[in-house]
Amino acid sequence: MSFQTQKKTTDSKKEEYRKYLEKAGVVDQLTRVLVGLYEEPNKPGNAIDYIKKYLGSPTDIDVERLQVEYEKLKDENSRLKKQVEDLRKELETLKPEDN
Repeated sequence: MSFQTQKKTTDSKKEEYRKYLEKAGVVDQLTRVLVGLYEEPNKPGNAIDYIKKYLGSPTDIDVERLQVEYEKLKDENSRLKKQVEDLRKELETLKPEDN
């Protein structure tokens, strides 16, 4: 493959990716956040945190609380599955047998 053919292929891939980002709204959202940072009268000490905050990345997640809740829900799910199975077995014993 010649250099020019390779360059055209690379350029077309870049263009395709750029169109994808625009269509998905990524470019607009990034632009809004960066303009907001630019227009911020008191620049934050950490620009990355500012960007994360305004891109919707939650920063105050209580991971431990979520893990505890996950374990409780997992246990409850197991208990309910067992209860359903026990009720199915009980139902089978109560079914009249066909003669």
